[in-house]
Amino acid sequence: MAMPTSASAILSSASSVTAGMGISANSIPRVSASASGGFGGDDFSLVIQKLIPAGKHLKAGEVVAEFDRLNMLQRVDDIRDDFEQMDADLEKLHASQDVDVKAELLNIEKAKAALDKARLDLKTVPVKGAIDAERLRLAEEQAAASYKQLVEAAKLNEIVRKSALRINEIDRERQKIQLQQAEANADKMLIKTPIDGIAVMGTTRRGTDQVQIQAGDELHPGEIFVRVVDQSSMIVNATVNQSDLELIRVGAKAQVRFDAYPDLVLPGHVYAVAAMAAAGGFRAQYVRQVPVSVKFDQLDPRVIPDLSVSVDVVLASEPNATIAPLQSIFYDTPDRPYVLVQKPDGWERREVQLGLSNNIAVAVHSGLKPGEVVATERPRQTTQGQRRPG
Repeated sequence: MAMPTSASAILSSASSVTAGMGISANSIPRVSASASGGFGGDDFSLVIQKLIPAGKHLKAGEVVAEFDRLNMLQRVDDIRDDFEQMDADLEKLHASQDVDVKAELLNIEKAKAALDKARLDLKTVPVKGAIDAERLRLAEEQAAASYKQLVEAAKLNEIVRKSALRINEIDRERQKIQLQQAEANADKMLIKTPIDGIAVMGTTRRGTDQVQIQAGDELHPGEIFVRVVDQSSMIVNATVNQSDLELIRVGAKAQVRFDAYPDLVLPGHVYAVAAMAAAGGFRAQYVRQVPVSVKFDQLDPRVIPDLSVSVDVVLASEPNATIAPLQSIFYDTPDRPYVLVQKPDGWERREVQLGLSNNIAVAVHSGLKPGEVVATERPRQTTQGQRRPG
């Protein structure tokens, strides 16, 4: 039966529902440590110690997983101990330098007092004998030299003290940075979700089986072990054959059908098209698939992550067109399509003008009205014409 609706040329693709943000072990620190006489190696493995259950609803900032960080925390304690020791040594150095400065000032004051006394004694030279006068002059010169030497030495000692203090401060700052880095690395082994959503566990190979990741599993850097899915904004990860890629455009309308809910059809649009093709799974290497992302324009409470779906991408459409089954179009010659319309006294042959078509239906521009019944196979009394092969 011909129906009034919108005709669409569509492109289908198998796909699955996903969304949100994948959390992987890529950002967790990998610190190599070796001991004298040992074999060395990676002392901080990516073993999951705690993991939230699959399907849990998470709030932004909530801990998703904790990796084994015993060695990392021990490293933090060791660095903190060294930092605290350096802090104490720096305070001790400050105190020691203060004592040295006070002692130097005292010695300079004593030398200055001796110099002042020698200069006062020198004023008595006119009433002294030659020997005593020479002795006073020598004493004044010696006091002046001692005072000058102490002053110059104090200046040099101040430079040495500042240099030693700066070296210790630099070492302390370096140790502080190492402590902050170690603490940050330890915090990175506590994985927190950046968004609200539901937890969807990844899979890993255990022996010969592909199983869900759980506490106790060791991961590789970059391996995604959980996805946090924002159910209010979900997408479909689909693939399209490379031969159909030129037909796909970002923004094109799409319809998503669910294997679990045959009666559910949700609208969407092409959100992104990958720049590179990927191998077609178990197919031959020359069969390439291009990843395509389709975003839902409308959601349904039944939609959850990882459902298998099929996507029809609308390539073109004709609103308010009369739709007829593709198998109801017959041909005697390639350029003159016709249909067989049911009448009270039999079947009436009627030429039609066709528009857009897909694999199952075609738009009819003229020659057919909505509601008319057409034959999908040739009636026995009709012998002329052939139906176009599908």
